[in-house]
Amino acid sequence: MKKFLLIISSFFISVTALADQPKEWQLGFQNPASGGMRDIVNFHDNLLLPIIIAITVFVLFLMLYACVRFRASANPNPSKRTHNVTVEILWTLIPCLILIVIAVPSFKILYKQDTIPKADLTIKAVGYQWYWGYEYPDENIIFDSYMIETKDLKENQPRLLTVDNEVVVPVNKVVKVLITANDVLHAWALPSFGVKRDAVPGRINETWFKAEKVGTYYGQCSELCGIKHAFMPITVRVVSEADYTEWLTGAKIKFAKEIIEEDQFKKLASK
Repeated sequence: MKKFLLIISSFFISVTALADQPKEWQLGFQNPASGGMRDIVNFHDNLLLPIIIAITVFVLFLMLYACVRFRASANPNPSKRTHNVTVEILWTLIPCLILIVIAVPSFKILYKQDTIPKADLTIKAVGYQWYWGYEYPDENIIFDSYMIETKDLKENQPRLLTVDNEVVVPVNKVVKVLITANDVLHAWALPSFGVKRDAVPGRINETWFKAEKVGTYYGQCSELCGIKHAFMPITVRVVSEADYTEWLTGAKIKFAKEIIEEDQFKKLASK
């Protein structure tokens, strides 16, 4: 028994400690790293889940009660009743009230997600088959982000989630993300931030997040986009403001937009 409890406790501890990425046999959400995701988790755990459990138990009780109370042996002469006005009013009003209770906080969460505050940083994410391209328009930075193959992974790098060029953002800053696609439908999703937006060719969708914890967070393309849909990871590294300034200095040299566009033009011209 002690061994069983130890295994269970270690499972939950490991999920909590490594909640910035999906884990094998994980049953719940990843730990929230933004206010938006925390609202979603609280709504699910403290309101939605109790209501679902209560309804499930109640319906199961009614089914068992009906099977026992109205079995053939206990009712040789079945009731001729065709309806009950009181019951019909109750089973109409109670679900309506439950839906209102669910709707009010969910609308608040949706409104908060769609109301973008003044951004400290703007990033453009472009979906391609099958990788992501990123641009920091205010910093003149542009780069592509490809998944690292399993054979090239280093120790502790998660399979199918690690990329060669991570998105880097400062902690406790509002980040606005402009999302589009170059070819087919994609979706930019980061569970720990409570963010998911479709990437649609010819259209720009907006979302935002404010990361509250330093660390590396993982997501994936969440719209079926072709044979390599599962190989489009999203990696966002949240750092302190000082570390972000240091990264930005190097990125302006490594990922300078003019240099990259000039190199791409030369490659096309040489073909």
